[in-house]
Parts: sequence; structure tokens; C-alpha cells
Amino acid sequence: MKNLVIIPTYNEKENILKILAAVLQLDMVFDILVVDDGSPDGTADLVKGVMAENKGRVHILERKGKLGLGTAYIAGFEWGIQNFYEFIFEMDADFSHNPKDLIRLADELHSGRGEVAVGSRYVKGGAVKNWPLDRLALSYGASLYVRIITWMPVKDPTAGFVGYSAKVLKSIDLKKIRFVGYAFQIEMKFASRSLGWKIKEVPITFIDRELGTSKMNSSIISEAVLGVLQMKIKSFTNSYAAAIPNTNNASKQKLETRN
Repeated sequence: MKNLVIIPTYNEKENILKILAAVLQLDMVFDILVVDDGSPDGTADLVKGVMAENKGRVHILERKGKLGLGTAYIAGFEWGIQNFYEFIFEMDADFSHNPKDLIRLADELHSGRGEVAVGSRYVKGGAVKNWPLDRLALSYGASLYVRIITWMPVKDPTAGFVGYSAKVLKSIDLKKIRFVGYAFQIEMKFASRSLGWKIKEVPITFIDRELGTSKMNSSIISEAVLGVLQMKIKSFTNSYAAAIPNTNNASKQKLETRN
């Protein structure tokens, strides 16, 4: 089974070598795709050094300028599908997600228990460390708000530690994913759920970054708050389903049954 971890980066020189090493040393094999948005601190050059030592395991997509988290992941999804990966994962570079938990997410997908696996802070056994009370309240409140608006039975809809079966990503028209910031994670889960895919939550401990600078800002939060309502309203008239070629009638019928 081919697993790919997508790690988006912007100025992550303090973390990138450590996170790459941690993933490469796991007992389960995960290849890595770093999507770097023109980091001026030399993050991409560090990745290329690791690539030379781990041919075929570490890859990089370099983009010019900060184009947003959502577009970075979509570019990574498309690359992963084109290179025939069966399971594709999202993970931050800053160790807020424990690389060892990738194995637990992968187990849910490999077993077929879930088609989307979410590393969840807010299910039984999940936790958050090193966050001030106000940020924890904001995050938990945002999750509750999303669940109320979207009706998704996902306790951590804003989570950014996620694994997808490639068949899920192929079923979604990624051009219809409109959010680029915080709300991107919500929209991808919403699209997956609306197409009938099984979402499983795996408890994790989220640890706030120790090195580097957080990318969270007020515009990202505003996108999430206002965008979720717009997303739900538009879902009544628009489908996230990707176009299915006429020659693949069996797949087309399967997708139609999931709507």
C-alpha cells in the first residue's frame, strides 16, 4: 500500500529536517511531498538535501509566494493521485501533529473502517497541550459552530491532521473547493461527507508549535466563520462530485448511490 504525507511549508527551517527524519524513521513506510510556498528562509534547500539522500521517498513542489494552505494541499492531492498513491495524508511541519500517529490514521484507512481518517482533539482520548484558555475556547467553539451549521457528525471538523483514501479525493471535484485557509479543512470533510464517504476520528494529542511562527490570523478565522454558512447554503444546489467519464459506468453508478 502506497502512503504519501503532504507537508505544506512556509519558513519552516527550524522544523523541516526533524519532521522529515521522524516520518522516514516510522515502522510503516510513508513517502513525503513537501509543498513549499517560496520560503525565503531556505526551507526548500534543506528539503532538497534530504531528497538527495532518500531518492524516491522525499519530493518537493515549489510554488512562488504564499498561495494558501488549501491550494497547497490540493496541489499535493493532485500530485499524489498522478503518482498512484493509494492513501494521502495531511500533516503540519511544526510537530503539532505527532508523526507516530500517522500509523494509527493509516490503520483506519488500510482496514477499510474509514475512508477519511481524522486526527481528533475532541473525541474521547484526544487532548490539546500548550494552548492558552482563550485559544482553546475559540477552537472548540468553532468546532461546535461547524457541527451545528453543517450537521456533520465530526467532533473536530477543523482538524488539519487527516488521511484520505485516494478514491475519496478522486470523487471530489477539487476545483469546487473554494477555501484556502482555516476553512479548507472543514470544506474537505464536508465534501467527503456529502458524497457518502465514511469519516473516522482517531484521538490525538495536539501540541502547539515550539519553533517557528504560527500562520493563524484574523482573516483566516473570518473565512471559517462566514464561509461555513455560505458553504452549507450552496450545498443545497451544488454537488462536490467530480465528473465521471461515460466509459466508466460502474464507477458512475457507485458515486451516484453515495449522493
